[in-house]
Amino acid sequence: MRTINIIIAECSIWLSFHKLGRCIFSGFLALMLLSCGKDKDYTIGLEDGKSIVIKDLAGDTDAAMGDGAEGKEKRPFYTFLFRFKDKKQIWIKTKADSIQWLKTKDWDIAFTGPYNSEVFVNNAMDEFNPGYQGEANNTAVMLLKQSYQSLTVAPSDEEFNKSGTGKIGWASNSESLGWFQYSLSTHIMQALPNRTYAIRLPDGKYAKLQLINAYKGNPSAVTNMNWPAPYYTFKYYVQEDGSKNLNTNTL
Repeated sequence: MRTINIIIAECSIWLSFHKLGRCIFSGFLALMLLSCGKDKDYTIGLEDGKSIVIKDLAGDTDAAMGDGAEGKEKRPFYTFLFRFKDKKQIWIKTKADSIQWLKTKDWDIAFTGPYNSEVFVNNAMDEFNPGYQGEANNTAVMLLKQSYQSLTVAPSDEEFNKSGTGKIGWASNSESLGWFQYSLSTHIMQALPNRTYAIRLPDGKYAKLQLINAYKGNPSAVTNMNWPAPYYTFKYYVQEDGSKNLNTNTL
């Protein structure tokens, strides 16, 4: 929509015979691009018949890091929580919200920080965790550098207990536990391949999680820093029988 507004503005300023043809062509091209983007399904291939796939879950789209963002407000991004069992999104916007939710076992992961890109598993023992000093006192998360489908068994409890993974965010180097790279020149986030998170949940069950994209439509590549964000696409699987079996392959 912003692209179309720019084109219309340019047409208004330079409206003359020799410019009119260029404006018409530009408008037609913009409409074609928007139409293609709307029709294309970027999430094909994510379904496996067992996992839950969350597509374009809107984060705090009204916040901005700086001034001048059209329709947005410069302020910290509101945190939101997510509960696996019923796909519930819970916003933390007020002190009352914090009191009601943060110290409970009633959520699994929190999306925090700039563009809601810093993810925490509910953990009462981590002082930097939104659930610190709450009820989730036996949770853990581990990064496994392998594809989502290849993770078929959760790590042992001994491995979970030794895990020091806290915030899952920007991977500033190859050894980082984060889920995405961020370019300081283009200001675009890109999810890293073969990064799957095994989780011991607040209810004692085991799960796996793949964070896939923060941009609307889950595009394979983003070249425009004004692409709508944050809109999260991710997939997860919870083993309901309490075992460590995380196999989501259907064959």
